[in-house]
Amino acid sequence: MARVEHIAEGVTLYLGDCRELLPSIGNVDAVVTDPPYGLGDKWQGGKVEWKLHHGTMQWDAETVAMVPELVALAKHAIIWGGHLYPLPPSRGWLVWDKVVRDFTSGVMEFAWTTLDQPVKAFNYVNGQLATEGKFHPTQKPLPLMKWCLGFIPECPVVLDPFMGSGSTGVAAVQLGRRFIGIELEPRYFDIACRRIEAATKQQDMFIEKPKPAKQETLFQR
Repeated sequence: MARVEHIAEGVTLYLGDCRELLPSIGNVDAVVTDPPYGLGDKWQGGKVEWKLHHGTMQWDAETVAMVPELVALAKHAIIWGGHLYPLPPSRGWLVWDKVVRDFTSGVMEFAWTTLDQPVKAFNYVNGQLATEGKFHPTQKPLPLMKWCLGFIPECPVVLDPFMGSGSTGVAAVQLGRRFIGIELEPRYFDIACRRIEAATKQQDMFIEKPKPAKQETLFQR
């Protein structure tokens, strides 16, 4: 039994384990995601609330073995933290430069991609997330995710199998893309549903909005 929410036409979110759900979803145009980095207790910084909520950080204790397989599902893939996974050599790395240099955690983050282009960097101070609201310990800024999607304009259907609080989905919807998201943690799934549904109502007036869809709360696999 798994839960599925049809937020709008072409925007579907699944609460469940992506390792179980991906075979039924099949191929998509692009995979854009931020999987667990396997840092576990090495993860430092951030607010105390994240440590209290996640206890011993078991949610990020290990990498996910199937991440390299995601590349075969799509024409393009952008995988944040890809340097921590056994992925093929890539020319088109993306870099998030957090500008400020006195963080206890990393001052930059790296995304492995299938893009055949020189390395590109995006400058965005991590603290600016406060203007968006931070809902997840490894949440990516919305402008960063829109920047990522700008490199793959030919990919109308975007999949994020580690959706978290839904930043990739918000960016996709605001850019007029279709989106499929999967999240294992109910707390973050509910946040993603709210954020992405709000995004369908706040799109750029020059981009066609996804059409409303009836929600289906449960389905039998």
